[in-house]
Amino acid sequence: MNMIHKKQEIVDAFHFRHATKEFDSTKKISDEDFQFILETARLSPSSVGYEPWKFVVVQNQELREKLRPITWGAQGQLPTASHFVIILARTIKDTKYDSEYVRNQMINVKQMPEDLFEKVKARYKSFQEDDLHLLESERSMFDWASKQTYIALANMMTAAAQIGIDSCPIEGFDYDEVQSLLAEEGLLEDGHLAVSVMVAFGYRAKEPRPKTRKPLEEIVEWVE
Repeated sequence: MNMIHKKQEIVDAFHFRHATKEFDSTKKISDEDFQFILETARLSPSSVGYEPWKFVVVQNQELREKLRPITWGAQGQLPTASHFVIILARTIKDTKYDSEYVRNQMINVKQMPEDLFEKVKARYKSFQEDDLHLLESERSMFDWASKQTYIALANMMTAAAQIGIDSCPIEGFDYDEVQSLLAEEGLLEDGHLAVSVMVAFGYRAKEPRPKTRKPLEEIVEWVE
C-alpha cells in the first residue's frame, strides 16, 4: 500500500468513527480483534513513561447493571456494547516520584540501571513539584495521570475504527458512586487506582449523521 492510500485509509477511519450511542447487541467483537485494540492501549505513550493506567474490561452483565444507575452517559451502551472498558488512572500512591510503583516501573519495566534511576528521580521530583505543580494536591496528581489515559483511549478508538469497530468514550458518570462500586468489587487496588474514563466498543445499530467539524483554519494558527 502506498503512502497516499495509507493516509486516506487513516482519514477514512476518522470519518467512520462516531460516538455510538447504541450497538447491535447480536454482534460481538472477536477475541483477536479486541486483543488488537487492547494492544494499542498497552503501546500508548505516557508522561515520563509511567504507564499510570489499568483497563478493566467489564463483560459481567451483573456489574454492568450495577453501573447503569450511576453511569448516565452509557444508558444505551452498557446493555448493548460487545465490550465495555473502564479505564482507571493511578493515584498519588503510585505516581509520586518516590513511590515504589515508579521505582519498579523504571528499573524492572524500563530496564533503567538503578544508579541512573537515583539520578533521574531528582528530575522527576522537580518536574512534579516545580514545573507542573502537580504535588499541590492529590487531585492534581490524579488529573495528570488521568490525562495520560486519554492518550490510550484515543488510540484504542482510532485503532478500532480502522478495522470497522465502533466505539463511544464516556465521561457521564457519578464519580463518587462509581468509585464506591469499584472499590466494593475489589478493582481499585486499595486506593492505588481511581476511575478516569470509560469506553464502549461494538458494532453500530444504525448509521450516524454525517460528521461535522470546524474548518482547519479556525483551529490552527501557524507561528513562523
